[in-house]
Order: sequence, then structure tokens, then C-alpha cells
Amino acid sequence: MRPSLQDLSFEEIAELVKKFEFPTYRTKQLYDMVLRCKEYNEATNLPLPLKQKFENEYDAISVALEQEFCGKSNVKKYLYRLRDGITIEGVYMPHGYGDSLCVSTQAGCRMACSFCASGLNGLERNLETSEIFGQVLLAERLNARSDGKRAITNIVLMGSGEPLDNYTNVIKFISLVNSEASLNISERNISLSTVGLPDKIRELADSGHKVTLAISLHAPTDEKRNKIIPQNRKHCIAEIINAVKYYFEKTGRRIIFEYALAKNENSTLQSANELIILLRGIPCHVNLIPLNFVKEKKIEGADSKTVNDFLNALAKGRISATVRRSMGSDIFGACGQLRLGYLEGSNARS
Repeated sequence: MRPSLQDLSFEEIAELVKKFEFPTYRTKQLYDMVLRCKEYNEATNLPLPLKQKFENEYDAISVALEQEFCGKSNVKKYLYRLRDGITIEGVYMPHGYGDSLCVSTQAGCRMACSFCASGLNGLERNLETSEIFGQVLLAERLNARSDGKRAITNIVLMGSGEPLDNYTNVIKFISLVNSEASLNISERNISLSTVGLPDKIRELADSGHKVTLAISLHAPTDEKRNKIIPQNRKHCIAEIINAVKYYFEKTGRRIIFEYALAKNENSTLQSANELIILLRGIPCHVNLIPLNFVKEKKIEGADSKTVNDFLNALAKGRISATVRRSMGSDIFGACGQLRLGYLEGSNARS
């Protein structure tokens, strides 16, 4: 694929404007086109020679909207199409404190977690930085506010894929979206969800970035977690906890542990007590997740009583925890569900 302007920072575009011998003030106009997710023909304030020069070498956008589904509470599920025809997905979630966008970092996933639809067909490929950033820019355009303020205030790297398995492109994305010249989204408002790749967690800690680290834990012991997350056989819980402690030491950011409660799997009071012992002394918060049913995985979520009993047990053990509000289940909100359904439909039609 050709390079994309959405891969580039303001400074990198300034260098190109200089190289192509256009006036420096054109940089801001060109970067404004990028941030507004516009094609060249939509940038009416740019001269034709400049647009022709850049269009000959760079694509303007990397992500197009294939389908949009609107659900309850104004939640929107997006199916995006990339330039090579691959589809990915994301979710726009309005909240009282600001609106969040769930972003994908890979097409598919190779982690093969037992409850997740993203990895059913394995990893297709990593997303380029422009394809991660492009999701945010397109969602900004689709949800543009009349008062001129940003539509997206919070980003969660919790869509399809394992972000730390695409480390280099994800790190550049964080730098781009955090830049004052760009969307200027605070790293405190960016959450990165990972199954736990210890070496990459330590590398992230040393990078200087201070995003909220969310560990997809889902079980308190290696025996239980091995059944849910195959990657745990390579990197056990003790390795992940040590890396997480290092991340806190370097960044001062409280760790989030995600815990999807599955029926008859990891939702017993014994599991709750094991989780209390595991997390005691770690500055953290546990997000209990009512599991969305994925028919291909045949795993059911725990019922509401079991969820509440688990929550109360953590509270008694002095572990900070809340039940994450389920959003988007009516529009295939679980990771990978929409893309999988689309692919299955395409195969059925072909």
C-alpha cells in the first residue's frame, strides 16, 4: 500500500511541505485536512498544484466506513474498510463524562482467548499507524459537534487485536493522538488493554508514555487462566504481575484488571478469594465484565446474582472493583462479533 498522510505528525508533514517547496503556512492547512479526515478534493483552501503533488505520493485517508449500526444509549458500532479491502471494527460510546471510542489495533488476533470472537480466524495482519489513527479521525468526523469541541475524549485500545503485539505502530499512534498539534487527547484518557506481554509492558513503562494499562486477567490462577488465555502458557501470571508492578513504579498509574465472568468457569467465590490474594497490595481496580455470549465459543456469561456475589466478595477483601456497564450487546458489541458476522455473510454470498 502507498504511504498515508494519516501516518504522519505535524512536523513530518511540515518537512514534506518544505521539501516540495510550498509555503510553510500550507502545513497547517494540510494537517487540518488530515485531522478532519478529508480527501484532497474536499480541501478547498489548498491550491491544486499542492494537492496534485501530495496525491501523487500519499493517500489522504486510510479508513472508510463500510457499515454503521446504532444501538441503545446512542452507542454506535462501526465496520471499517481498509485500503486493501480488509475490514475492522470499533465502537463509539457516549458517556456523561465524555465520549469514548474503542479502537482496533490488528485485523484479527493470534491470542485465541476462549471467550473472544476476534481471534476465531487468527491474525490477518497488524494495522498501520494510519489505520489506527484513521479510526479516531473518521469517528470524529462522523460525530462532529456543533460547538467545535472534540467528539472523542477517551480512547480505549480494546477492539480487535492485541495492542502490544503491534507495539511500534501503537506507540506512534499514541504519540500522534496525544500531540498538541493533533487531537491533544491526554494519555490519562487513553487505555491500553493487553493479555499481558511482560517484555512489552516493561518497554511501554520505559517509553515515557503513561497510558492507563488494563490487563485482561480473567482468572486468578495459572491453571484456570491457561484454559481461558492460551498465551498464559508462555507468560504466566507471576511474570505479568511483576511487569505490572514495574509499570506502576515507572508511571505512577493505577493498574486496571479486566475480569470477564463466565458461567461455571471463573466466577465462583473461591476464584474471588484467589483474586483477592493475587492483587493484594497492588494499586489497582478490577473491572468485572458481564460476558457477551459468542455462539462460536459456546461460553455463557455468569448471571447477575453471581456477578454481584463476586463483586461483594472483592469489596470485603478490600479490592476496588466495579461492574462495567454493558454497552453495544444489541449491535454485536463484543470484540470481533460484527466483523465475523460480516465475513460470514460475505462468504455465504460468494
